[in-house]
Amino acid sequence: MAWIYVVLGGLMDVGWATGLKYTHSFTELIPSVLTILCIVVSFYLFTKSVSQLPIGTAYAVFTGIGAAGTVIVGMLFLGEPRDGLRIFFIIVLLAGLLGLKMSVSETDKPKSEHERN
Repeated sequence: MAWIYVVLGGLMDVGWATGLKYTHSFTELIPSVLTILCIVVSFYLFTKSVSQLPIGTAYAVFTGIGAAGTVIVGMLFLGEPRDGLRIFFIIVLLAGLLGLKMSVSETDKPKSEHERN
């Protein structure tokens, strides 16, 4: 379930990063409210995930999904450049995220404060 939280949180990260463009410095009410909602949900889901996953791995995957997703949204919907080098590096980033996800085993679950003492 923790990886689902990371992925959904990462997708909400894409939502708020993209939404910032439409808030016009938070002067537009509806886009601003939706962007803030995406921020809150994104961080809530991330905090849920790190109770079950190593923080470094979870954060790298979370922010990587947000970064790659935002670039993809920019290319597909916002007229940003779609050159081959950019696409290549998005693929490299996504491959790295997949590798990090696959590198975490069930025994890597973080220990609580009580278990560490």
